Order: sequence, then C-alpha cells, then structure tokens
Amino acid sequence: MNVLFVGGTGQISLSSVLESIAAGHKVSVFNRGKSPIEELPREINRIVGDMNDPDSYGKLRKEHFDVVCQFKVFTPEQMKVDLETFTGRVGQYIFISSASCYEKPAKQYLITEKTPLENPFWEYSRLKIESEQVLRDQEQLPYTIVRPSHTIRTHLPIQIGDWMVGLKRILEGKPLLVTGDGTAPWTLTRPVDFSIPFVRLFGRAEAIGEDFHITGDRGFTWDNIHSAIARGFGTVTNNVHVPTETLIRYNRDWIGPLMGDKMYTALFDNSKIKALVGDFKCSEDLDEILAEPVKTARKLIETERPNGAAQSRDEAQNSLIDRIVAEQTALGNN
Repeated sequence: MNVLFVGGTGQISLSSVLESIAAGHKVSVFNRGKSPIEELPREINRIVGDMNDPDSYGKLRKEHFDVVCQFKVFTPEQMKVDLETFTGRVGQYIFISSASCYEKPAKQYLITEKTPLENPFWEYSRLKIESEQVLRDQEQLPYTIVRPSHTIRTHLPIQIGDWMVGLKRILEGKPLLVTGDGTAPWTLTRPVDFSIPFVRLFGRAEAIGEDFHITGDRGFTWDNIHSAIARGFGTVTNNVHVPTETLIRYNRDWIGPLMGDKMYTALFDNSKIKALVGDFKCSEDLDEILAEPVKTARKLIETERPNGAAQSRDEAQNSLIDRIVAEQTALGNN
C-alpha cells in the first residue's frame, strides 16, 4: 500500500516506518527534516514541510494515499485541518492519540477501549480527546484511532522531572522522587513491539471507525523501573516516596504528568487489537525494554555540551528535588 507518515522519526513512529518498509509498503514521510537522514531507509520518499505552514502542508492535497499515519496532531484545530487535507484522498486515516486519555482516576483495574475518555488534570490529554471527537463527528474520512501508552525508544522513563536530570542524579548518587509508595504498576512498551500490530492495521476494513490501544501486557513498579535504569549504568538508586498531593504543591507543572498520568496504575487489556490483527508479544524483560534508551543516554552523556539556559533550568529542578527529598526525609517515614 501507499502509506504516509506525518512525523516518522519520533519515539514511536520511526519503528513503525521501518516495520512498514519490512512489510512491503511504499512509504512517504512528511516532517520538517530536522532528524538525521540516516535514520530513514533510502527507499523512503521524504517530503520536507511543516504542518503549521499551509503552503507546504497543503501540497499533500494533491496526493492520494491508502493509509495516513498521523503522529503530530495534538489539538482539535489541527484535526480540522487534516480533515480538509485528506478527506476524499485517503483510504484509512490512523490518528495516534494517547492512553492518557482514559479516565483519571480509573474506576476499573484493567483498562479496555470501553474505559471512558476523561482526564480533568492534563490539557494534553483533553486536547487529544477533543481531537478524537472531531474525527468521530464526521463520516467522510475513514479513520482508526490508536492509543499508545508509555512507549520508549530514546528517552529514559523517569517518573518525575526531566529524564536527563533524573539520569544525572542517578549517576551522581542522588535520590529520585517517586509518587506514593512506589508500587503502582506502570506499563512500558518498546516501539519495535508496538509497530508490529500497528502496521497490521493498515487497510483493515474491520478497523475503520474503531479505536485500539497497543501496549505491553505487563506492568512494572516505578521503584523497579528506576532501579533497572541505574542497573543499566552499573549503579543503584534510592527512591524517595512522596504523596502526589505534596509534590504538586511544590510544582504545579507536575499536576498534568502525575495526576493526569503517572501516579496511577496503568495496566491494559489488549484483547481487542489481538482479536483483529492476531497475537503479538511485547518484551516483559525490563532490562531488554530499557536497552535502547540506556544506549542512547550513554551517547548523550558522553557528547553533551554545556548550554547556559539548559544548565540553569536543570539546576533549578535539581535544587527543588533536593529540597523535597530533604523535607520528606526529615519526616522519618520514607
């Protein structure tokens, strides 16, 4: 099939591009051309442009695709532009939404596609929900909605704060923050595992008008995730447990990522996608799941060049984390 990826070099999309090529599809990638070109196979048709530039994005209206994989729509306004751009020219429009759209706090232990979409804590998730609704409210563009959960390729899964700041704290022997008691299960998925069932959705008539999440089947506690990251660098880490309600008093910017996502148990029932595209296996070995982001992080640490603004931001975050750790530890209940 003739497949277009809007994005194509991100945390999730690059692996899906490669899997599409392996499956024999003709693949085009539309993005700003900022990522290293060597990441993409030579047979890719690379279209350089910007979604926010009506002229360059508008050129896609002259094309026809069997499948469009949209990884870069984050608002309902962007979705409306896509409806104008692709309606009548695309056989299947696949919108990459987010598993963070599912209701928070959850009222059931295992998340299915029937779990309501409601997230009062995070604007990112609410805008994704609104974007899904714009898609559902029309009948001209055949669509499929896919909701990945936490899918990692180059970014380490540190629960609170910037992941590079968290990594440096591990390497310097400083503790990390974890919400609650550190035992809430959290699902991590490799993009290479996500991409196999994702590409199997291409051209499936049964997928039109449907929504699916694609994740691993096993959860890991945040304590174990942080410990596994440290193990990848030959060291150990100490997790300081702090109630989420306390953490957001220190930093209101954490409300969305924590109360809207990472403080909750996140376990998924993948039976709907498996019933359509067949069974698939995601790695359940935490060290294997973290192998690629650990490798990437090693290179970044080795080649990092000091940047004044970034250093100032990192120092401010470190100072805040140090303060929280000290004040929580002083309570004597960690």
